[in-house]
Amino acid sequence: MKKKILFIVLDGAADRPVLIDGEKKTPFSDANLRNINQIARDGINGIMDVISPGIPPGSDVGHLSLLGYDPYRIYTGRGPLEAIGAGISVKKGDLAFRCNFATYKDGIILDRRAGRINDTDGLAEAIEQNVKLKVDFLFKRSAGHRAALVLRGDGLSYKITDVDPGDDNLPLKKAEPLDETAEKTAEILNDFVEQSIKILSNHPINEERKKRGLPIANVILPRGAGIVPIVEKFEEKYGLKGAAVAATGLVIGISRLCGLDFTFTEGATGGIDTNIDNKVKSALLLLDTHDFVLMNIKGADEAGHDRDFSKKRRFLERIDAAFEKLVGLEDTIIAITSDHTTPVSVGNHTGDPVPICISGEGVRTDEVERFNEFECANGGLGRIRGKDLMLILLDLVGRGKKFGA
Repeated sequence: MKKKILFIVLDGAADRPVLIDGEKKTPFSDANLRNINQIARDGINGIMDVISPGIPPGSDVGHLSLLGYDPYRIYTGRGPLEAIGAGISVKKGDLAFRCNFATYKDGIILDRRAGRINDTDGLAEAIEQNVKLKVDFLFKRSAGHRAALVLRGDGLSYKITDVDPGDDNLPLKKAEPLDETAEKTAEILNDFVEQSIKILSNHPINEERKKRGLPIANVILPRGAGIVPIVEKFEEKYGLKGAAVAATGLVIGISRLCGLDFTFTEGATGGIDTNIDNKVKSALLLLDTHDFVLMNIKGADEAGHDRDFSKKRRFLERIDAAFEKLVGLEDTIIAITSDHTTPVSVGNHTGDPVPICISGEGVRTDEVERFNEFECANGGLGRIRGKDLMLILLDLVGRGKKFGA
């Protein structure tokens, strides 16, 4: 029986040390990770530059690199990946944006995530039905506060600046063209944002949120403009039938773009409340019919962005409890890593390397006892690059391609 690959991405789980009780710790090193640590003891460990040293990866380019695709060659922006993930049928020449439902008042973005709103179906429907633009458009909600926008027409360009200020309590920006070809696009996008404010500000959903003391979602913030990239399908690239288990629009979009079969787990929101047990169950079922399964678990990243050490540690312990079923998994190579580092001391992505563990039959073991940023740095893998990981995994399942005679 040929070995399978279970590729686990703990989104944003890697961290930088902070001083706790006089000792430098990360959520990984402070958490009680009985099962993950056992997988690390059974395998080989190291650290990995997802893109290259010192480059903070976005989750989009991070996942592309980990899957062996060159983001410098195919990436134009996150928008198309979010749009595909949201279920929008994009076409060649479409211009796509990732979007947030956000809270706006007197020119200021008070909350870029509108209190991490989830009930956006009615708001998205109001945008679809009432916005009128000079070009055709498609708008669809995604997980949580996220959404996607596609503009369809002649003369559109992704060479514009974002309207999103990038943080709370900052002025809403205007889209600006980066060259003369993008003037029309900037004008259309600014018109879309202005219309979204008028349509959403007095929407019944927001009126109800006001009564409950919750942040309202009265503006759409598009960002990450890009055109749809053309990529080689995963099965053609590696000869593996692949699948993915995830809940975030971005990873769903990357999976669909690369031709991975996709499973959205019941009860999974993509955030801190994601149903990890269901994800593990789905991943194990998919291994019966697929050679490769990618499982993305998101919540640690949100805790990092919230700069909450305890929440991140607790979430890692929830992950570990669900991973009991993975210890000693037969005929399967397991890889556990992160797509980027999101330190609680920073609240954003950084260019630090992430820990990586590869475990399974035939893997050379090292002396690492616990999976964390400190100990994995001393592991037998050393320091590798994200783009090399798939080649290592292919070799371990007997699918590596010989170089030379």
